Amino acid sequence: MRRVAAFYQSTVGKKVAMAITGFILVGFVIGHMLGNLKAFQGAEKFNHYAEGLRELGAPFFGHGQVLWLVRIALIVSVGAHVLAAAQLTLRSWRARPAKYHAAPHLELSYASRTMRWGGVIIAGYVAYHLMHFTLGNAHPDFLPGDAYHNLVVGFQSPWVVAVYLVAVAMLTFHLYHGIWSALQTLGASHPAVNRWRRGAAAALALVVLTGFAAVPVGVFAGIIR
Repeated sequence: MRRVAAFYQSTVGKKVAMAITGFILVGFVIGHMLGNLKAFQGAEKFNHYAEGLRELGAPFFGHGQVLWLVRIALIVSVGAHVLAAAQLTLRSWRARPAKYHAAPHLELSYASRTMRWGGVIIAGYVAYHLMHFTLGNAHPDFLPGDAYHNLVVGFQSPWVVAVYLVAVAMLTFHLYHGIWSALQTLGASHPAVNRWRRGAAAALALVVLTGFAAVPVGVFAGIIR
């Protein structure tokens, strides 16, 4: 444990922590996106999926227990990810008290420039998303146990759809930069793999953008109703 703590104190250790927790969160994002797309299969399929999440691990685990274990793991991952990012940012500011006269090549990327404040927007979106579809206190007609109804009613407002689309766009930029940066941190930084590393990050980010945007747009367009 002492060696792990010492490694984490280094810049490389913090970047590795960000990469590992980032991939955990990417896995959740992809799973969540695939689950959301079940809305195109209708109310029965979508509600069955939503209820099935609470029955994970049955009969060895009780109703909702595994789901809460997953939530706790995600909260810990988010906390570690944000902490490492904040510490790296502060370390960078201390090492560079004066701003660059010319931005380095990496900073020319829009995704890179929006990484920090984009993360703040995503955090705000997650809080709103939980109030909207999990807690229901930001929903106009929340019905516990009827996830499909909540989804359809929740995306009737163009303002709500716009908020989700902006958040998804920020998530896309965050994923693009984060994935290729994490792969670089974990060793995929040879010139022979740099091209596919960026391409893979861009492709996955676009898949997430399309998948998450499809549901609110589908509801607002009347395809999901």
